[in-house]
Amino acid sequence: MQRTARPVVALAATFSLAALAACSSGSAETTSVATAAAGGVNLASVCPASIGIQTDWNPESEHGHLYELLGTDYKIDSGNKSVTGPLMSSGKATGITITIQSGGPAIGFQTVSSQLYANPAITLGYVSTDEAISVSDKTPSVAVFAPLEKNPQMIMWDPATYPDVKTIADLGKTAAVVRYFGGAAYMDYLIGSNIIPKSHTDGGYDGTPASFVAAGGKDAQQGFASAEPYIYQNEIKAWAKPVKYQLVHDAGFPTYAAAVSVKKSRLTELTPCLKKLVPVLQKAEVDFFADPAPAEKLILELVTAYNTGWVYSQGVADFSVKTMKDQGLVGNGSDSTIGNFEPDRVQKMLDIVTPIYKAQGNAIATGLKATDLYTNDFIDTSIGLPKS
Repeated sequence: MQRTARPVVALAATFSLAALAACSSGSAETTSVATAAAGGVNLASVCPASIGIQTDWNPESEHGHLYELLGTDYKIDSGNKSVTGPLMSSGKATGITITIQSGGPAIGFQTVSSQLYANPAITLGYVSTDEAISVSDKTPSVAVFAPLEKNPQMIMWDPATYPDVKTIADLGKTAAVVRYFGGAAYMDYLIGSNIIPKSHTDGGYDGTPASFVAAGGKDAQQGFASAEPYIYQNEIKAWAKPVKYQLVHDAGFPTYAAAVSVKKSRLTELTPCLKKLVPVLQKAEVDFFADPAPAEKLILELVTAYNTGWVYSQGVADFSVKTMKDQGLVGNGSDSTIGNFEPDRVQKMLDIVTPIYKAQGNAIATGLKATDLYTNDFIDTSIGLPKS
């Protein structure tokens, strides 16, 4: 799943990067690197002076662990849809800067994998397991941290129309047409596994609610569990009622979405940095879910400043955080550690999507192994979300 396939429910107009003027804000006009604070993590001796991280969509709560890395001294570049500031760890400077670059419309809906290779300022980027496999021959990457335990991607339906439907498999036995963005590997999996009949799918989803609303509950649609259920019930007046859904993950497609990844050819070079940086990323996620308000405030400020047409409310941001925790979209998995990868899951994804991508002519590396796609070498196993 590529996050560039994110629904664009609130995109109000065609995006034009050149038409947007740059602006800056924050508590300071400078983003000079602060000296690493006493007792903090010092990254300056092992990391590049500036780390660039490419996300897969506009700022949102799913990216909260990244925005947690910024304090109050940051600079917003509304033209490039990025924000830069000293990289902080639990409120203490690490001695380097970070730039968080938005994805989706900000990069012309290109893949994050392509940006790792096209933009030398990008050190790390969000690359899902299926995307990494699909481009493993031409633009290989290695995932080093998994901020999401489960992919938020889901299929949703109207519970009033389909009261007996509990799963995507149940939905496949009805007459519902499932709308989705064409080319999605998860849908090829659902079709190939006879979970949803191909004749019941429509790859022409345009990201707006118009078709779903017009169908009056007869059709189903892709979405993200951390956003659409709230949006459709509370912000789309033409619908204004609940939807039900099942995660694609729980239907048997366990990709690691938005996995923080590095260009494969830079892994050795960046290893000393990653040994210290990845635990900082883990701790930032723990800190974000302990107190999401400061990062949420920045996220909402960035959405306004970037002005891509994407609308993101405080209500959605709060719903996203709660849903991620309640539905296990974030968590420690089968152990007590946040952000590590389960080998069997990566292998399962390789087994699922390799025949799909080969049939599509994608550039999959010859002899690709699951261990080529990720590493747990930089994970601090002592860092995890507290037990609720």
